[in-house]
Amino acid sequence: MKSRTALLAAAVAGGIALLSGCVPNASVDTASTVIAVDSSDDACTVEADSVESGKVTFRVSNSGERITEFYLLADDELSIVSEVENIAPGASRDLTVLAQPGSYFTVCKPGMIGAGIGQSPFTVTGEAVAVSEDREQAIAEAVANYTAYVKTQAAELVPNVQQFVDAYVAGDDDEARRLFPLVRINYERIEPTASQFGDLDPAIDYRKPGAEAEGLEFTGFHRIEMDLWLDAAIANYAGETITPLDAAGRQSVGQKLVDDVTALYDAVHADDFELSVSDITNGAIGLLDEVAAPDGKLPGEENEFAHTDLYDFYANVEGAEVAYTAVRQVALDSGADGEDLVAELDDEFAAMKALLSTYGDYENGFVFYDTVSQDERNELGAQLNALSEPLAQLTHAVLGVDPAA
Repeated sequence: MKSRTALLAAAVAGGIALLSGCVPNASVDTASTVIAVDSSDDACTVEADSVESGKVTFRVSNSGERITEFYLLADDELSIVSEVENIAPGASRDLTVLAQPGSYFTVCKPGMIGAGIGQSPFTVTGEAVAVSEDREQAIAEAVANYTAYVKTQAAELVPNVQQFVDAYVAGDDDEARRLFPLVRINYERIEPTASQFGDLDPAIDYRKPGAEAEGLEFTGFHRIEMDLWLDAAIANYAGETITPLDAAGRQSVGQKLVDDVTALYDAVHADDFELSVSDITNGAIGLLDEVAAPDGKLPGEENEFAHTDLYDFYANVEGAEVAYTAVRQVALDSGADGEDLVAELDDEFAAMKALLSTYGDYENGFVFYDTVSQDERNELGAQLNALSEPLAQLTHAVLGVDPAA
């Protein structure tokens, strides 16, 4: 991985990112279309919303009072195609990309935490730009883009958790219950990465049986869930004494969750944080395993009191799709088998998301999972299997190794 990191560092130092994930045939010194971007504290103004394919430079100026970032997102509005960060107030930085035809989005993030602002469609027209097939560079770019995605999700998680905890500590249980499934979305999209950091995942997301089995304090999302849906918890754990947390208890468990997700943010933003391409491909598989596990979303055990498992289910699938998208071009360039695999995965991801969408969405809410019949769960499970089987071959297509090795 060291050689890929060095290669990536050279590309970043030169301000070059490649939307295709491959090295351009043309020299990076060829003419570039320059698009001015103004990032203020409350707006992200992009000079143009479309451009011809080819070398494009976004010249990002920070007119605000906080350090900012600028992102170019894929058409799913989640996958990061490329980004430039740490733009100080009054400073300007360039983000140069080899723009291939397609639909994208631009967005700024003043303060480099929380949700971005001024997200707008951006279209690249014209013909595809010829690129050479440099596998190492393609993999390095995939790792860089997915790493940026993980950092973004962690950055959005922190303020969302703080809002949720504030409502919970204040005793606004209706608001806390409303926020509970929404605040988990960012976490569920990147859970395999969170699992790399020792006790953070157990502290943030273990259920009561898991914590007790490992002799750990029961904390995190599901400790708060149990308190917010206390009657369901009492019924579920008949024979045990389940009591509501007092104000001090709520403050303690709420602050620990904030501290733990902040520690996760710090960990993925540390200078020595590094992912490998196999972390990405295996992480995609791991996200679907999270759904199918005996204590996961498909059996309805994840959010056993709130019954909001479909939010988590959809977020896991989204996270797996973003990981797949990061390495899709690498798999596509691996030959006929890779092309067939990509075609199958494109279809199965679309089918999985379409099926889940029949149960709701983030904006309007998903149905409570205890209202989903066993036959409907079986249908969800069958589609999950149809997606998981080809996804298990992704590591082989990208690296040419046995995924089980």
